This record gives sequence, C-alpha cells and structure tokens, in this order.
Amino acid sequence: MKKLISLLLTAGLACSMLGTAAYAEEASGDVTIWYYWETEGHQKALNHIIEEFNGSQDSITVEAKYVPFADFKKQLSIGASADDLPDLVILDNPDHAAYAAMGIFADITDKFDVSNYYEGPVNSCTLDEKLYGVPFGSNDLVLFYNEDMLKEAGCEVPTTWDELLEVAKATTTDSVFGFAHCALQNEEGTFNFLPWVWSTGATSYEINSEGGIKALNFEKELVDSGAMTKEAINWTQGDTMHQFIAGNLAMMINGTWQIPTMREEVPDLNWNVAPIPQDKEQASGLGGENYAVIAGGNEDAAVKFLEFATTPETCLYMMNAMGYISADSTIAKDQFEGDEVYQVFVDEMQYAHARGPLPEWPSISDAISLAFNKVITGESAPKDAAAEAQATIDGIIG
Repeated sequence: MKKLISLLLTAGLACSMLGTAAYAEEASGDVTIWYYWETEGHQKALNHIIEEFNGSQDSITVEAKYVPFADFKKQLSIGASADDLPDLVILDNPDHAAYAAMGIFADITDKFDVSNYYEGPVNSCTLDEKLYGVPFGSNDLVLFYNEDMLKEAGCEVPTTWDELLEVAKATTTDSVFGFAHCALQNEEGTFNFLPWVWSTGATSYEINSEGGIKALNFEKELVDSGAMTKEAINWTQGDTMHQFIAGNLAMMINGTWQIPTMREEVPDLNWNVAPIPQDKEQASGLGGENYAVIAGGNEDAAVKFLEFATTPETCLYMMNAMGYISADSTIAKDQFEGDEVYQVFVDEMQYAHARGPLPEWPSISDAISLAFNKVITGESAPKDAAAEAQATIDGIIG
C-alpha cells in the first residue's frame, strides 16, 4: 500500500475540482463505500458527489452500496471476519469507537486535519488520542407537530411530559395517533428513547434509577393511553416521518435530516417544530455520522475522496441536501441563517447528549432498546425491564 503524501502538500489542492484531479494521481484504484441511509434524497446526494469526484479525475473510481441500518453492524462484523469489507464506511457516530477498538478502522491522525471541527463529533472518531475517522455531519432531535391537528383539538404545543400526554390523547382519533417515535430494538430506537432518560437527570448508564424507571413508565403511559401505537417498535425514523406526513400522526420525535424530504413531498402541510417536552430538564440526542477508512483497504484513495467530500462547497451541498449540521464549525456558523425551523435544531444542540463514545456502546444500546421494547409490548413491567437492562450495563462497564 502506498504511503500518503503529507496533507501539507495537498491541502491547497483539496479546495477545487482541478486540485482533486491533480493530486488524485498519487492514489488509484476502486473505492467502495457502505452507507445505511434509507432516504432517497440522501442517497441521491451521495451519488451526486461520487459522480462529481469520479468525473474530476481518472485514477480513482468510487461506488456506494446501501446496507440497511438494521443489518449494518452485523455486516461490518461479518465482513471483518471474512476479510470482505469496503474501503470506506459512513456509520452512526456512537458505533465508531467499538469498531476502532476492533482494529477495523485505519488511523488517519496524520492524514486528515480536523482542527476546525466541533469537539464532540471529533471525539466520537477518536480512541486513545488517535483519529480513526472524519465527522460527516451532526443532527439532533426535536418535536414535530401538525399545527392544524393541534388547533382542531384546542391544544397548545406541549412543553412537559404531562402536557405531551394530554395533547397526544386529545389529538388521537380513529385514524390518527397523537404521538410516536421510532422505537425499533436497535440504535435508532435507543437514540429516540434516551431523551426521556436524560430529561429526568439520569445518564445512559442509569436505567435502573428513579429517572430511568420514570422514563420507561412514561413510555408505557403513552402506549396504554392509546395515544402512541405499539407499531412504533417496527418503524424506522423514516417510517415515522412518512406516517406523520400522511396525516396518521399528530406529533413525532424526529431529526433535522427529515426536513428536506418533508418540504419537497408535502409543501402544503402545516407543521412546525419545538423542543422535546421535558421532565426535569431539556434534553435531546446528538446524532450524526462519521466517515471511517477501513484498515488494509484502499486507504490512500479513500482519504483522497474524503478530502474532496469535505471541501466547503461539497460539504455544504451534502449538509443542505440532507438536513445536517456541518461538523466543520467554519461551515456551520452561517449554514441556516434565516431558517426558523432549522434554527430550533441548532438551538437544541446545546441540550443534545452524545451516546458514548465507548467501545462497548453497541451492547449497552442493545440492553436499553430491549428494555423499552419489552415495556411497549407489555412483556415486562418498567421496573423489571430496567433491572434487567442495568444488570447487562453493569456487567459491561463494571
């Protein structure tokens, strides 16, 4: 494998298509990217920048492969065992440390400059003070609500748990559920559930605490009241959005990345956003993805693509197309100026909690998502589900 030339020599060339063509000659070959985005707009945006990169030079050919979110981690683990991995992955940031610890990701500490990036996203790519990836972009969660449905029910936008339950019940009809969030038994579901835990003042690792049990009880109240459907355990965040824009939900928890699709598909739908209703304190989840170069793959060419994909023009295109907040602070500072909806998400970033970074986070997440799934389906009482999850967590972190 060729050694990368230093970024000192290539930084000036990375800012334009012409520069990309010039320095791409230092690396060559095919680069395969795995990603899990299910939204068509996300896929089109990625394919667009890949086509631009491929057309800008003739040394490297990049192609992308979709792997469903539910299978992504399994395929990555299987691929590592079978020596059948791509060259580059775009993965959920809380999973990054686990695969870096397994030796799957290449150390790019001296190959990529992240000095202008926000600390939180960079930390998710870092293990033992070494950089094992590049933040792609960040996002967080807020409450989406159908203004017409709330008005018809005579309700104001809820700001507390009690108000959310009240409004969810008031807006529930024979054909509409008042509220839902993705509750899959995987990281997607954990991401959407944990704001309840954090809002009580508990941490991700304190599920069998007063706050953790209270969060599970609130989930149970929503379902038992009939205001939240049990079907949410089968809904991705994309599915939840489609239920909302189809008029089957009055409110939902979801993220920034849904905004471009909603504005395009239902331009006349009267909706808005607000902070997630709180218990003791305001809380949201910090989400986003990272790029990671696979160790032993076509590392040089993968880094060259990253240099292109993170130039200001290309990065801003991806962020705006996908509804993400740039992890590069120099790009993010003016990204959503004048957009009141996006500004709610930007403001909420100060209350957004990260999951991990911890190499064992995937196993902890599995224990948490199993707990709220058992509560939603009625298989376990909140106290029992919390105790079971805590036993697993304690066994992992000691």
